[in-house]
Amino acid sequence: MEYKIGIEPDRLGVLIGKKGEIKKKIEESTNTKLIVDSKSGIVTIEGENLTDLMTAQNIIKAINYGFSPEKAFKLLDPDYNLHIIDVYNFMKKRDENNLRRILGRIIGEKGKTRRILEETTNTYISIYRHYVAAIGLFDDILILDEAIRKLIKGLPHRVVYEYLYNARSMRKMGLRGW
Repeated sequence: MEYKIGIEPDRLGVLIGKKGEIKKKIEESTNTKLIVDSKSGIVTIEGENLTDLMTAQNIIKAINYGFSPEKAFKLLDPDYNLHIIDVYNFMKKRDENNLRRILGRIIGEKGKTRRILEETTNTYISIYRHYVAAIGLFDDILILDEAIRKLIKGLPHRVVYEYLYNARSMRKMGLRGW
């Protein structure tokens, strides 16, 4: 079986790593073979097992969306998921100034909002181009996704932080409904 995936030119070096170490680690960890065409940016993943192919695909996608390989390798744990939000899908007005404003709200002053998002949801976040990508457990990603949607809609940070802290408290008690 094989699967092809496109990689941004500026992420190819990260995917391959020094002396091919990252590529090799992906191959060894997922029992797959990666064929990287650096001219086209296409990576072909070959393997016998669909689960291994999907895991390799998710690690490569995570690296492509700006994650470090160390964080992308969290996806080797089957409980961890990769979630990608295309901010453009939620914007009424698609222009660079509006995109910068929205991404600025998600990052926050000196990275404060991003840090709070990551800490309260136990996730890793990467903001790359017009995407917000997250790695984490399913329920944590659901909470994060809702918080990011609230920020994109323009809700005050205070309201979003309140939502996050309430959702985290309910999750610790084993409740849903956030």
